[in-house]
Amino acid sequence: MKLLRWLDNNLEITLSVALVSAMTVILAIQVFMRYVIGASLYWSEEVARYMFIWLIYLSISHGAHRMRHIKLDAALSLFPVPLRKYVVIIGDILFLVFALYVIWTSRQVVLRQLMLGQTSPAMALPMWAVYSAPMVGFALTALRQTQVIWYRVSTLNKSTEEEVEA
Repeated sequence: MKLLRWLDNNLEITLSVALVSAMTVILAIQVFMRYVIGASLYWSEEVARYMFIWLIYLSISHGAHRMRHIKLDAALSLFPVPLRKYVVIIGDILFLVFALYVIWTSRQVVLRQLMLGQTSPAMALPMWAVYSAPMVGFALTALRQTQVIWYRVSTLNKSTEEEVEA
C-alpha cells in the first residue's frame, strides 16, 4: 500500500527527473566529445531527442495530477461565482475526453509501427517505443484527470456548505 501511495504521489516527477538528468549527462558528454576530443557521438542527439519526447508526455500527466494545467481564468470569470466550480469540472471532463482520444489514436500509430518494424536511424531502436510516448503519457493523464474529477466532485458539497455558512 505504501508503494502504491508513493507511486501515486511521485511517479511522473521521478521519471521526469531521471530523464532530464540522463539527457543532461548525455548532451554534456556529446559537447565534450565534439569540442574537446574532436569526435562526436553518433547516437547521443537521437537518444536525447527521444528522452525529451517522453519527458513532455510524462510532464502532461504530472501537470494534470497537480491540477496545474493552463486554463483560461479570464473566461472563467465570465461565469457567475456559484457556477465556476461546475465549469471547471466540465473543463476537466473535456480534457479527459481529449486524453482518451489521444490514447486511441496513438494506439493505432503504435500498432502500425509494430507491424512495420521501423527502427531509428542511429540507434536502431524500435520506433514503436518512441511513438508509444503519447499513448503512455496520456494514459497516465487520463488516470490523473479521473482522480482530479473525483476530487473536485467529492469536495463540491464541502465548498457549497462553506459558501452558505460564510
